[in-house]
Amino acid sequence: MHRHAYNDPGHAHFLTFSCYHNHQFLADDHVRHLLAEAINGARQIESFSLWAYVFMPDHVHLQIHPNEDEYSIPAILRRIKEPVTRAVARYWGEAAPNKLDLMKAHQGGRIVHRLWQAGAGYDRNLPHFDAVNKAVEYIEWNPVRRGYVTKPTDWIWSSARAREGMRDVPLGIDSLEVALSSSRVGLM
Repeated sequence: MHRHAYNDPGHAHFLTFSCYHNHQFLADDHVRHLLAEAINGARQIESFSLWAYVFMPDHVHLQIHPNEDEYSIPAILRRIKEPVTRAVARYWGEAAPNKLDLMKAHQGGRIVHRLWQAGAGYDRNLPHFDAVNKAVEYIEWNPVRRGYVTKPTDWIWSSARAREGMRDVPLGIDSLEVALSSSRVGLM
């Protein structure tokens, strides 16, 4: 059964997308840096706040809040995923052709490179403050639940470090508290 997500003004979104065939493409720091750059670029162009994130070896969780009433989650995801796929294909084409082979997929009569599993991934609307807080906790504790680290701030590729005020973070986050006190946020 297909679950519908809606572009409702004021809602935050909990997004999940996975690597093609669940390969651990995001175990490569260079790829993770490319993803962080793409998210920052998309934040500017598509106008959304980033409240939480985690880059796991085989998938990504993001919690975002669009800053405009009119927005498109598919457009935001394209703006993040497509440039990373192109950059990784170029990078691995030169540095690691064996990894590039893992990205090959048949589409029609041609071969394409996929970094991400086909489809939009998972998009859950978060219309209430309680849902936002639960999603932040789920996202930031993901590396602990998977046994990679013992506490969320030990995972470099997570918003937990930024939330605790650590400066050595690959991707900054927007203040959840400031946003929730703003009249632009429709969360209750």
